[in-house]
Amino acid sequence: MVQRVPVESSNIAAVGYVPERRVLQIEFVGGRIYEYAGVPSTVHDGLMRAPSKGTFFARHIRPAGFAYRRVG
Repeated sequence: MVQRVPVESSNIAAVGYVPERRVLQIEFVGGRIYEYAGVPSTVHDGLMRAPSKGTFFARHIRPAGFAYRRVG
């Protein structure tokens, strides 16, 4: 199970990352949870530092073509 930490965002409720597996897990406001595979730690770090998590996601994660699946 991926440990998620709450974040300040109107779109994203929490973020988790497993560096050994390069798996990013995002819980969206509303409860949907998705896992993204092959995500470099630099992308996770950028997301966590971004002033707008939703904008970072829309610009750097969604269009990057990471394989993803809904897990919750």
